[in-house]
Amino acid sequence: MRPAVIIAVFTIIWLAVSGSFTIPNLLLGAVAGALSLALIRGHIQPDGRRVRFLKVLSLLLLFFKELALSAWKVAVLVASPRMALKPGIFAFPLTVDRDFEITLLANLITLTPGTLSVDVSEDRKVLYVHAIDCSDPVGTRRDIANGFEKKILEAFR
Repeated sequence: MRPAVIIAVFTIIWLAVSGSFTIPNLLLGAVAGALSLALIRGHIQPDGRRVRFLKVLSLLLLFFKELALSAWKVAVLVASPRMALKPGIFAFPLTVDRDFEITLLANLITLTPGTLSVDVSEDRKVLYVHAIDCSDPVGTRRDIANGFEKKILEAFR
């Protein structure tokens, strides 16, 4: 991807996260994006894999859908008079193998209410996830594998 496109994406993300769509904030986002790219540019090595923008958009839409659904589920759990929670940590076997993909998956899981990525095994084959309701770890594993992980593989391979 071209540096200008990456800086533009960083700037848009900055504007969305900050919630301020002013000219000074736009310039700050562009400068922060350029500095971020300059800091990591030496550590990025192209590996010949392509980024599929429509698949990335699909991943982004899935994230927002899961964000809304999870926020609703957590709100219902917290608002119920008898919180029937079964929190716990489960192991999620990873199909993704690159650092970027593992980090993206862990961050998507952490940003979804009710779940938190805790650790990655030394061999990078297992991601440990804490869930506010771990009553069905098999179903949660299946949801992550068929959701976020599948979309990441489609977008970046």
